[in-house]
Amino acid sequence: MTTLLILLPIIFFGAFVDAIAGGGGLITLTAYVAVGLPAQSALGTNKFASSFGTTIASAQYISKKAVSWTVAAAAIPASFIGSAIGSALAARWAGDYLAYLLIVLVPAIAVFMLVNPNFGRGKSRPKSVVLIISFLLSLLIGGYDGFFGPGTGMLLTLVFTALVGLELLEASGTARLVNLSSNIAAMAVFLFHGSVDFSIAIPCAVASIIGGYTGSRLALKVGARLVKPIMLFVLALLLVKVIIDLF
Repeated sequence: MTTLLILLPIIFFGAFVDAIAGGGGLITLTAYVAVGLPAQSALGTNKFASSFGTTIASAQYISKKAVSWTVAAAAIPASFIGSAIGSALAARWAGDYLAYLLIVLVPAIAVFMLVNPNFGRGKSRPKSVVLIISFLLSLLIGGYDGFFGPGTGMLLTLVFTALVGLELLEASGTARLVNLSSNIAAMAVFLFHGSVDFSIAIPCAVASIIGGYTGSRLALKVGARLVKPIMLFVLALLLVKVIIDLF
């Protein structure tokens, strides 16, 4: 009971952040490990609970037509392929090289967002260009997800805005949908291997649902004024995690 009292508000907050800008796993996975769950169980329990929150958030974005189905159609299969490739590479090479790259890349992304007044306003691009960019970038980020992992949803939101040309809110909604598909696939694998602690996962799934609903509703109400600062917050969390893991 004490474990749940600690976890539930943290899982709610992680799902809340994830529903707005992605990257909530940086908060929730850390919490599961901190209360003593073994690594594999923490990963499985996190995927199980977060999948429910992401489902609710995705449904909210879809209901308000804040999803680009053109981008999603290209991004979902690409992220699957990329994740499989990234997982295979992770088994052979250490993630330290990517971590050092992120120490440089994350502050650069934050500066870009801060100094670019047009960030998140969206740009019209030909459909063929949107499909190609969406597929290639999602393939790359899917590879990052399989190889390294944290902050994938936030990175999808970023590239869907800055490079694909979606408005920030639509980019966030589309990223949630792409993330949902990969979460469900990962959850199925963890369930098959018995790596989900249901005594913790089920109550945390409820907290994740409430957080996902609250976060997505607030994002849809407030818009880019909320999404952008939350993205910067997630970037800061990602940078801190990378530095701690390395040093």
